[in-house]
Amino acid sequence: MFILTKVADLVQIAPDDFKKKSIVAIEDYINAKYANKVIQKIGLCISLYDLLWASEGLIGHGTGLVNVNVEFRIIVFRPFKGEVMFGRIRSSTPSGINVRTDFFDDIFVPFDELPEGAEYNHQEQLWIWNCDEETRLYYDNHEMVRFQVIDEEWHDQTPAGPNQNEEDALQAPYRIKGSMAMDGLGVCLWWDGDEGEEGGEGEEG
Repeated sequence: MFILTKVADLVQIAPDDFKKKSIVAIEDYINAKYANKVIQKIGLCISLYDLLWASEGLIGHGTGLVNVNVEFRIIVFRPFKGEVMFGRIRSSTPSGINVRTDFFDDIFVPFDELPEGAEYNHQEQLWIWNCDEETRLYYDNHEMVRFQVIDEEWHDQTPAGPNQNEEDALQAPYRIKGSMAMDGLGVCLWWDGDEGEEGGEGEEG
């Protein structure tokens, strides 16, 4: 779920930060720039892990900024395909179910990755699994669910041009596609009872 990625970058320390120790100013800059940001084909940056190397600082001509070349490792959220994760149902549409974790909202389970017999209730705006003639199980909003990662989508967030499609401009830079079709996946309470709900909370973070 979490990986370490090595990054090289140019850090610019402003005069207001000269009162800090150099390493603290560098780490603050890196965290401010990368935390909660998506790097294309890498994942969602969480926080700085460690600083590997930093050059001598050079004062930029006419700016007063100190430029430092650095190499560092950063903690990145990028689950692997096939990984089973926990999340909560955020909303449902006829297209599928939107799932979130405590720090990541862009997880989608399409309708064809739900169990056979699942149907969308337009009145209640949720999915229902008719697992047999007598049993109807509900994918209620905010329920803890278990899902499997099957794919990922990347969308370049370059500035929108005048002719760019509005829908494309609103797409998340990184989205996970999941499945709840196999046994043991779906709402945790169906399979685990009350203990599964408590255990799911611990796994999510």
